[in-house]
Parts: sequence; C-alpha cells; structure tokens
Amino acid sequence: MKHADGFVHLCSDREWASAQASGALRPESLNRVGFVHLSTPQQVHLPANRLYRGRTDLVLLQVDPAKVGAPVRWEPGVPGDPESMLFPHLYGPLPVSAVIGVTPYRPGPDGGFAVAD
Repeated sequence: MKHADGFVHLCSDREWASAQASGALRPESLNRVGFVHLSTPQQVHLPANRLYRGRTDLVLLQVDPAKVGAPVRWEPGVPGDPESMLFPHLYGPLPVSAVIGVTPYRPGPDGGFAVAD
C-alpha cells in the first residue's frame, strides 16, 4: 500500500483495538510529554528500530492530517536521529476517524524495520 502525504503512527494491535473501542488513541506519551508521536512513512523505521525491534504485534496507522482535530507541530526527534530531521507531533489524542488505513508492520529476519512503502 502506498501512503499519501499523510502521517503514520506505530502502535500494538492491542492499543489499536482499545482506541477503536474508545474512539481515540491516547498513548502514554500524551500524558507524559503532551503529544502523540507521528512520523512520515520515510521516518517510521527510526523510532520502530529504537523502541520496538523484533516485535511482531505492531500496526501502522495511516493518518489523514486534515482530520486530526488538534495542532500538529514539526519538532526534533531524539539524539541520534538525523540532525535536521523533524517529526510531526500531535498535541491531542488521535481520533479513530482520522485513521484512513491500518497495515501490519513487521520486522525483517534480523528484527529490524525498514521504511514503510
């Protein structure tokens, strides 16, 4: 599946099922740092490899930026990410209605993740 110029969010299939039941995804980061981590399809492998290496229960949510209903700010990632790279951060919960596609996101044989296509 080709992604449009939207955002993606990586979560477990269990977190996605819970979001569908409640109407919005509210990951721990929303309480801890005040935003939901998003990525572009070309960036998602960076946090995936840092946080989820080897996990096989992940889904990639394709997000329509026009439907998120809260501010999105492009901000630096973490030390170790490419220096000039900015990531989209959603300053509010991610409404289920803003998710326009869901695909499994599985690691390769070495446990690492590749750029989403």
